[in-house]
Amino acid sequence: MTFELSARARLTLTATAIALVTGGAGYGIATFGDDDPATETAQGGREVLYWYDPMVPNQHFDKPGKSPFMDMQLVPKYADEAGEGAGVRIDPALVQNLGLRTAEARLGSIGGGVTATGTIGYNERDVAIIQPRAGGFVQRTYGRAPDDVIAAGAPLADLLIPDWGGAQQEYLAVLRTGDKALASAARQRLVLLGMPQSTIAAVERTGRPRTIITIASPISGTIKSLSVRPGMSVAAGQTLAEVNGLGTVWLDAAVPEAMAAQVRPGALASATLTAFPGETFRGRVRAIVPQADTESRTITARIELPNRGGRLRPGMYATVAFGGEARSALLIPSEAVIRTGKRSLVMLALDKGRYRPAEVRTGIEADGRTEVLVGLAEGEKVVTSGQFLIDSEASLSGMDVRPVDGVSSQVKPKAATHEATGRIEKITPKSITLSHGPVPALDWPPMTMMFRLEEPSLARGFKTGDRVRFTFDQPREGATVRSIARENGQ
Repeated sequence: MTFELSARARLTLTATAIALVTGGAGYGIATFGDDDPATETAQGGREVLYWYDPMVPNQHFDKPGKSPFMDMQLVPKYADEAGEGAGVRIDPALVQNLGLRTAEARLGSIGGGVTATGTIGYNERDVAIIQPRAGGFVQRTYGRAPDDVIAAGAPLADLLIPDWGGAQQEYLAVLRTGDKALASAARQRLVLLGMPQSTIAAVERTGRPRTIITIASPISGTIKSLSVRPGMSVAAGQTLAEVNGLGTVWLDAAVPEAMAAQVRPGALASATLTAFPGETFRGRVRAIVPQADTESRTITARIELPNRGGRLRPGMYATVAFGGEARSALLIPSEAVIRTGKRSLVMLALDKGRYRPAEVRTGIEADGRTEVLVGLAEGEKVVTSGQFLIDSEASLSGMDVRPVDGVSSQVKPKAATHEATGRIEKITPKSITLSHGPVPALDWPPMTMMFRLEEPSLARGFKTGDRVRFTFDQPREGATVRSIARENGQ
C-alpha cells in the first residue's frame, strides 16, 4: 500500500532533517539524542570548550548536565567548531531539495540615473493677487470666470471711486495757480489716495476729473479665483481676483526614499507625457520638498518646465528621468539582503556546505541589484534564496555575525549590569565558575555556571570555596564578570 505525505508532513520532516545536520547548533541532538555529552566527548576525543543551551547560546557551563532554562541536556561546543571557518553546515542534498541559490558579489555599473513618476502643477511662484488701492463700486465686469485663460492687461472690472473726484478738482485748481510747491503737494495727495500714475497723467492732460478706473490683470495666465459682480462695493485692499501664470509649470516627481541621495537641486531632468508621445520636455530640479511622504516613502523633487504655448496643463501625468553618470560598484542581488531594521545582513556561502551571516553597509538599489559599500569582497558568494532559514539556524546556534571590516557599523548599546552572590567552584586564567543565587532581573534560578573574566587580575587573591559578591553583564561573547569582592564577614 502506498501513502502520500501531506505538505505539512513533508515540511516537518525537512525541518527535522535540517536540525539534525546543522553543525554547531546542537538543537536536534539536544532534543532527540539520548547519549550523554560527556560520553560523546570521551569517545570522539574532541576538546570541549564549554556546554551551552541552544535556546540560550550566550550562557556557558563548564560541565554537562540539564539546562536550567529548558527541559533538555546541555550541548557541547567543540574547539574545532570555534574557528573562523565555522558556520552552519547543511547537507548538500537538503540544499538542493530546499532550492537554496547563491550569487557572487561582482563589480558592475550602477547609478546611471533615476526614473520616477510625477504630475504637472501650477508654478506657485508666478501668482498675481489683484486688489484695488481705494474703495468704490463695481460699475462693469467683462464676463470673466474662474479657469479662463487671459493675457496680461486683460480688463476684469471698472470701479467708480467717488473720493477721487474732489481731490482731482483741487489738484486742477492748484495747477492753474502756477504754484509749483502747492501743485507737487496736491499731486502727492492723489498718489496717497491710491491713484495710479496713468490716471494722474490723464487728469493733467485733459483737465477733467477721472473717477472710474479699470482693474486689469498684470500677468497672463489662468484665473484661479474671481470675486467681482456688477453693483457690489469693494474696500481698499480687497482681493478681487487671483491669476496664476502659465509661462512655466511645476512637475512634482515622487522619488523613492532609497534613491533620494541621487537627486539634487540644479540637476537636469527630462519628462515624457502620454499626451504628447515622442516629445521630451526638459527642465531643472528647483527644489527638494523638505517633508517625505510617510505612506509612499518618497520625497518630492520639484522641476520647473517651460510651458511654450500653454500645452502643459496642471494635473497631467508624466514620467521623469533624472540624469546621472554610471559608476562602478560591488553589486549583489537585492533579494540576498536581510534588513533587520537596525542593520543589513547577508548569508555567506562558505566551503564544505557551511554558511555564516555577515553584516554589510549598502548603497543605492536599482534593477534588482544593491550596491555594497562595506562588508563584502569581490567573488564572495551570498545566499539569494532560503537565507532566512539559514539565518534562523545561525541565531539558534549563537554564531557571531561577521562585522563590517572588523567593526560593526551600528553603535552597540551599553550592556545592562547585574549583581549576584555565590561561591567560587573553579578558577582558570580566563574564567571563573560560580554557584550563585537567583538573579531576579533575568529570571535566573540558583545555578552553577562559568563566567568569563573581564581581566585575569580580577580573580587574583581568591580561591575555591570563597563566598563572593560580583557584578556581570551579557555581551555577545557570554556572561562576563566585571567586578568581584568577598562578602562581608570574610
